[in-house]
Amino acid sequence: MNAVERMRRMFEGGPVDHLPRVGFGYFPQTFARWKREGLPEETLKDWSKFGALMGFDPSPWGGQAVDLGWCEAPVSPTYEEKILRVEGEHEIVQDWVGRIKEYPKGVREQVMPTYLKHAVASWADWENDVRPRLDPETPARWKDYEKKVAANRQAIAGEGLLHNAGVIGGYMYMRSLVGPVELLYLFHDDPKLVHSLMETWRHLMITGLTRVQRDVGPFFRLYFGEDICYNHGPLISPAMMREFLMPYYRDLYQTLRAGQKETLHFEIDTDGDCRPVIPVFQEIGVDAMSPFEVASGCDVVEIGRQYPAFHIRGGIDKRILAAGPDAIDRMLDRIMPVMVARGRYIPCEDHAVPEDVSLASYMHYRERVMQLDH
Repeated sequence: MNAVERMRRMFEGGPVDHLPRVGFGYFPQTFARWKREGLPEETLKDWSKFGALMGFDPSPWGGQAVDLGWCEAPVSPTYEEKILRVEGEHEIVQDWVGRIKEYPKGVREQVMPTYLKHAVASWADWENDVRPRLDPETPARWKDYEKKVAANRQAIAGEGLLHNAGVIGGYMYMRSLVGPVELLYLFHDDPKLVHSLMETWRHLMITGLTRVQRDVGPFFRLYFGEDICYNHGPLISPAMMREFLMPYYRDLYQTLRAGQKETLHFEIDTDGDCRPVIPVFQEIGVDAMSPFEVASGCDVVEIGRQYPAFHIRGGIDKRILAAGPDAIDRMLDRIMPVMVARGRYIPCEDHAVPEDVSLASYMHYRERVMQLDH
């Protein structure tokens, strides 16, 4: 069974030779540590070699012919990245999404900036500057589109890879344009502006994805980057989700489903405690979520029992990976046999692996997973 067949079976709930073998991600500091601890240099330059070392399956996913964002709104043209001014020991800079941020002078990496302004601080900002950058017909958005279509058709129709529609979810999109705190106020203070933002999101996503669907072929998965939860639950209430987000998500999902005969799976990726929002997302067709952060109270064994047909990816506590082999074994011995028997599960870390995880501990974890995943 190859990686594509395995992933397809996982989503369909059928038998597999072993669960899909994937990782979630890694911080640059983690790779720097692992390099000091003996990780071969060539694995940092060639992901296939790193994947082979860790026992990962080759990626079963085909590419996407148009960029529709993931963590940041897909503005096009982007804003000019530049230093606006220097104030003492700090630089005030504009990033590519139009945010004004303050950094320590000369330092941009591994430091959290102070956000001074986001691109949408008023209706005037939205109508005159930002909304035009979200026009689906902007020529820059479709640069090299035919070349990408040809490559993706070969990967999907020719090589059999699964066609993935990976896009930024509406909450993440608005957060990147309005600001995480400002957005929470906006739902109450100016709901009309929230709906205008979401109508533009829907138009961009439907226009972009239906064109790709037409030119490349049917999608296997609609996949949202949507960090709508924190460690105590959702950032907005289920009622607000149903008012401001779900109608637009439903329209996109149903439009894509209507454009193909094949089953379309729908996955949401959110950090934090996602348990309260699972039933809300299920109402519109979501059948998969990730990465189920353990520190936020998510237990994939219990969630798997509560939602037996739900597809689950994640739930391996990244903090335990730093605690050594015995703690890793106890965690995996509790999770893996239950989830292997259940199916519809992809074991991986519940977020990017931090630098306090040694290379030896991570490789022990990978070896133990592969002993238990079938």
